[in-house]
Amino acid sequence: MKKILSIHVGGSKVKLLASGETEPRKVPSGPKLTPAKMVERVSKCTKDWRYDAVSVGVPALVGPGGLLAEPGNLGHGWVGFDFAAAFDCPVRMANDAAMQALGSYDGGRMLFLGFGTGLGSALIADHVIVPLELGDLPFMESTFSEMLGRKALDKEGKKSWRKLVIETIPALQKAFLADYVVVGGGNAKHLPKALPPGVRVGNNLTAFRGGFRLWGIDDVQTLTEEGSRPSKKAPARSANGEWRVL
Repeated sequence: MKKILSIHVGGSKVKLLASGETEPRKVPSGPKLTPAKMVERVSKCTKDWRYDAVSVGVPALVGPGGLLAEPGNLGHGWVGFDFAAAFDCPVRMANDAAMQALGSYDGGRMLFLGFGTGLGSALIADHVIVPLELGDLPFMESTFSEMLGRKALDKEGKKSWRKLVIETIPALQKAFLADYVVVGGGNAKHLPKALPPGVRVGNNLTAFRGGFRLWGIDDVQTLTEEGSRPSKKAPARSANGEWRVL
């Protein structure tokens, strides 16, 4: 079994965890973070860890050959960057919402909604991961990201923001015929404890598990936060044990 380094690139922090380790680490991110700087900081932070392959979740469109667009809240140079050469090992890339969705998946048809700077989203059904861009859809003379993102929370206040989110989630669940919805992202902590039926808040550490699962590894024991225990039920594997990202 390979040891995987799972990397979640955010707008303010880059979070890291290797399979078999128990304590995540982090390095600074920000609008000037280039992929070369990210690799340099990660390599320095993990010099005492051993790993055979890397998974990287990035807030951008990702295709089979790597990033298709530059992340909006990071530095430039991500499209076309050779991550495998930089890390000197195999690398698999994924959209950050898709990677967290993969780590939260328990089977069936699942919709993931990430409430952060904007709205991240992904759909998983039968080992097929479909990254979505729901944040760009028009919504109330604006977009989903603008109405449900961090700026709206700060401007409208927690009560109004919560009300709109709770009204929106069931509609999206119905539209995608999802068996259940997992919500995540930095602003999920502001949601009320009583959520609509079939909706649950995911553990923030599931992004790491998503990175492990990209390589066929299910490292669940590391994914425990105080007061929150993710499901230990692993989804049934497909015939070849692989996940497909569309």
